[in-house]
Amino acid sequence: MGGVNETTPTTQAASLPPNRSTSLLTDMYELTMLQAALRDGTAHRSCTFEVFARRLPNERRYGVVAGTARVLRAIRDFVFTEDQLTHLSFLDDRTREFLRDYRFTGQIDGYREGELYFPYSPLLTVRGTFAECVILETVILSIMNADSAIASAAARMVTAADGRPIIEMGSRRTHEYAAVTASRAAYLAGFTATSNLEASHRYGIPASGTAAHAWTLLHINEDGTPNEELAFRSQVEALGPDTTLLVDTYDITKGVETAVRVAGPELGGVRIDSGDLGAVTRRVRRQLDELGAHNTRIVVSSDLDEFAIAGLRGDPVDVYGVGTSVVTGSGAPTASMVYKLVEVDGHPVAKRSRGKGMTGGGKQAVRTYRSSGVAVEELVSPFGAEAPDTGRLTSRQLTVPLMRDGVAVEGLPTLHESRAHLAEQLLTLPWEGLALSRDEPSISTRFVGFPG
Repeated sequence: MGGVNETTPTTQAASLPPNRSTSLLTDMYELTMLQAALRDGTAHRSCTFEVFARRLPNERRYGVVAGTARVLRAIRDFVFTEDQLTHLSFLDDRTREFLRDYRFTGQIDGYREGELYFPYSPLLTVRGTFAECVILETVILSIMNADSAIASAAARMVTAADGRPIIEMGSRRTHEYAAVTASRAAYLAGFTATSNLEASHRYGIPASGTAAHAWTLLHINEDGTPNEELAFRSQVEALGPDTTLLVDTYDITKGVETAVRVAGPELGGVRIDSGDLGAVTRRVRRQLDELGAHNTRIVVSSDLDEFAIAGLRGDPVDVYGVGTSVVTGSGAPTASMVYKLVEVDGHPVAKRSRGKGMTGGGKQAVRTYRSSGVAVEELVSPFGAEAPDTGRLTSRQLTVPLMRDGVAVEGLPTLHESRAHLAEQLLTLPWEGLALSRDEPSISTRFVGFPG
């Protein structure tokens, strides 16, 4: 990406420790339920649990499934060490012995990463004994709720950017490790790079970054007066003229003039992090062109979200930098997904609480399409049943195998493949489905083949 210094990893290195344990990334009640189930004989009943969301946050038109690959890795690593078992002193010996040998051996089916979802889409179907499934609730939801919230917000920003690149730069606005997974979710949704080097190393995401205001402020004369030119000159000497210079530390007009004088008309980019970005970028574009820097890109940051990005669509912005908004889900930090028991020994079970009703039984889903490729609706049917009749509409299976006998199936899509898949799926939404305003989900979810 011209105008922004980048490094692109040549391999997808995994910096996760090889023998980590995710077993205590859970809530206490999961283990107390396990102990009670071992006592009353229900622990080994065959059960199906399901991940779904009853609604989309902030009345958005669609959601993005993210974190699936991380969930499968977390389940693989869900083992108990002796030190952890010692800490679980509230459990009896029988329960701790069960946990000492615990390995998930069940089956998981669901939506692939990068898939779109809607209210009551059966995103994940987890099958096994009650004992081995119930204790996975928190780790599954904590990953999918966070990653899907960020990917859903990021996808809206990518749509608003209308083809212009977006850099994720939110590490300083969230937990140090949440920053890494947020970068991954944003990249899945179509962001082009990240400022976070751990995310770049761990997931193979292009890294991007140049300098902050501190760099410009560092360069002063002996009398303490600013020397912006020296800061720019030093950066260009170190990083080359294709670097991006931050021009709004003092006066933007003077900063642009100095930047071009130092780097020449082949300056890669200028970054603006303050002010009325629309008005400022128009003025800066004219100034750059007058100085002969026709190919110098304008990078903007400063508390951008999807609405601010959409508002700049008609302005001469070449690259967006988004921080706080994307790592916090742009006002929706969770996808509000739940993990519910829906089947016991082949019998459907379901909550009937007011406002929290659900349909019992394991589920699978297909999405139907018109001949033009536009999505129409999702059809949800009992798990393992024949695919429902879609008439003249074509359909695509959404529920796919993810784990068999506790082992992730071979050939699951990579992060880069899931990123491409999501980009394709966004094109299938009805035109109003990409709108940023609040409204009903762009596709309805209909249950077929279940008892009335």
